[in-house]
Amino acid sequence: MTTTGTRYVGTALDRVDALQKVTGRARYAYENNPRDLVYAYPVQSTIARGEIIHVGVDGVLKQPGVIAAIWHGNAPRLAPSDDAELAVLQSRRVAYRGQYIAVVVAETYEDAREAAGLLQIEYAAEEHDVELLAGHPRMYRPEHVNPNLPTDLQQGDPDAALAAAPVTVDATYSTPAEHNNPMEPHATVAVWDGDGLTLYDSTQGASALRMVVAPLFGMPPAQVRVISPYVGGGFGAKGRAHPHVVLAALAAKQVGRPVKLAVTRRQMFAVTGYRTPTIQRVRLGAEADGRLVAITHDAYEQSSTLSEFAEQSTVATRIMYAAPHRRTTHRLVRLDVPTPSWMRAPGEAPGMFALESAMDELASACGVDPVELRIRNDPAVDPETGMPFSSRNLVACLREGALRFGWSGRDPEPGIRRRGRMLVGTGVAASTYPVYRAASMASARAEPDGGYTVRIAAADIGTGARTILTQIAADALRTSPGMVEVEIGDSELPRASLAGGSMGSASWGTAVVRACEMLVEELERRGGVVPPTGLESIADTKQEIRDQAKFARHAFGAQFAEVGVDVDSGETRVLRLLGVFAAGRILNPKTARSQFVGGMTMGLSMALLEESIMDREFGDYLNHDLAQYHIPANADIRDIQAYWVDEDDPHLNPMGSKGIGEIGIVGTAAAIANAVHHATGVRIRDLPIRLDKLVR
Repeated sequence: MTTTGTRYVGTALDRVDALQKVTGRARYAYENNPRDLVYAYPVQSTIARGEIIHVGVDGVLKQPGVIAAIWHGNAPRLAPSDDAELAVLQSRRVAYRGQYIAVVVAETYEDAREAAGLLQIEYAAEEHDVELLAGHPRMYRPEHVNPNLPTDLQQGDPDAALAAAPVTVDATYSTPAEHNNPMEPHATVAVWDGDGLTLYDSTQGASALRMVVAPLFGMPPAQVRVISPYVGGGFGAKGRAHPHVVLAALAAKQVGRPVKLAVTRRQMFAVTGYRTPTIQRVRLGAEADGRLVAITHDAYEQSSTLSEFAEQSTVATRIMYAAPHRRTTHRLVRLDVPTPSWMRAPGEAPGMFALESAMDELASACGVDPVELRIRNDPAVDPETGMPFSSRNLVACLREGALRFGWSGRDPEPGIRRRGRMLVGTGVAASTYPVYRAASMASARAEPDGGYTVRIAAADIGTGARTILTQIAADALRTSPGMVEVEIGDSELPRASLAGGSMGSASWGTAVVRACEMLVEELERRGGVVPPTGLESIADTKQEIRDQAKFARHAFGAQFAEVGVDVDSGETRVLRLLGVFAAGRILNPKTARSQFVGGMTMGLSMALLEESIMDREFGDYLNHDLAQYHIPANADIRDIQAYWVDEDDPHLNPMGSKGIGEIGIVGTAAAIANAVHHATGVRIRDLPIRLDKLVR
């Protein structure tokens, strides 16, 4: 497979949109103000299960500035959808607490919010069930897990192998529900113009959102335009269509004016997705020297009664370590809760916490160094499929990380190192993330003034996608970044895959390279002459993606952590965090380091802080704001370092790159938990690592 040149790809180019962002010229979804704009404020259910029996709107309609109050009795009808979560205001049924059941539209935001609080709702409440239990009687096996992977896999006879193994680990680990909290809350401005709908939306995929919204309103996709040039973070929460988008469009259709709807921070805890809680049992069987003979990993998760979402929590276990006998399973229960969705490194983040914690327990049981244990069990080929890896440099990451961290000579005995008031310990964990690439289209245009314009409906959610694509295009066009203008974030542009699954740069970059190559060839045929109207080439990578060779493609990494635990309070501080990654060719060292450090910061948050707490009585998450849902502040982040090993992999894409947006979070929580055990002798198998779990 061809690769682009290296003049600009691989250099630390500053972000090309930095000036727009720091000067405030970058326009985000909520900042669009079309003429005749009005505001919508949703009303959410206060029960977790039941029916609406009456909606009292008379008093609301008399409030100042109120234009309409819309509920299931007067809402425009939507077409049926496979995702019942999007059937907004179509039924009197309530499926979870916080579900949208009405919306008030008014001339100002303040009027809409005030009036929404006056809406009278009467319910027929029913008994609800919101608690995930591994032994839940309604637990079942889903047909597949995200994105479309086998639910269960088995090789050999793992039960017999475990029974015969000289050393075994059998432990259950759990992770709580966690909520994506991007800096920019979700927002939509919906504008109907005749039969067409324009959505200014904060989304990770303009092309994908258009394809979901259009059929709901009985329209061809060409009649829906999604505009999203700037997105203030997403972490997966903006990768799918959520009810607020439909609600804004529905309200705009009803009142005949543009409608602006912003999801508040508190509302986000019910209506924009979250990471499912998990309960995971991991069993490892090994020889006395730590070489694995059997692995089983069983995950229990939740979804809503409206829509099925099954997290792929045990999938990473299928490729991590060599063992002749293995089984991975997923089980799901549908509860009276909102539908879970993607959150940074879905599946891998909770699943690898369990596996890498179990590996640390196995290292202790065998008396083998945790780094050496992982090296001894590194497979030569993909254990699940037998396919060769396109590249696999986990061992290089472990060795490089151990050297940089100062792992050599580590005393494995837990609970014996003290520094002032702190017990100090170190831990390690491996990380991985699959290499995805989806079909996309791009256009490259030579302008009469000598510049170039590249267009693709990609999304930059803060990762630096505009900058990366500018570098890729500059090399492919044999010009400088200053001569290239990249246009993204609009569904009217050539179709692009969404920004998710760490596949953005690989998917969009491939399309950009191919379009630029076609343009260069055409220019060469014309002797370099650009017509007065310009010259454009369009590429579609659908066939290229379909025909890629059969390899197991994954990025790998290793995280090392040093923690200090206060001997009296149990307060845990991460003193040092270091990650080394093997992720193909690094396209921009500056933005890459930002992604790795950001991922590890989120992994630290997962380990010590993040936890959405369900109130079983009311069926709602209690801590639904940033005052109570804890994430790290600057004081929590001390010394984080990110490095990578050189990796030349010709089996990926024209750039030779692997996705880096998610792998940073994957092993971090386990590395910290393993370090806490080394510091204190207390094994925490239930995240987050709170004070009360250490002080007993």
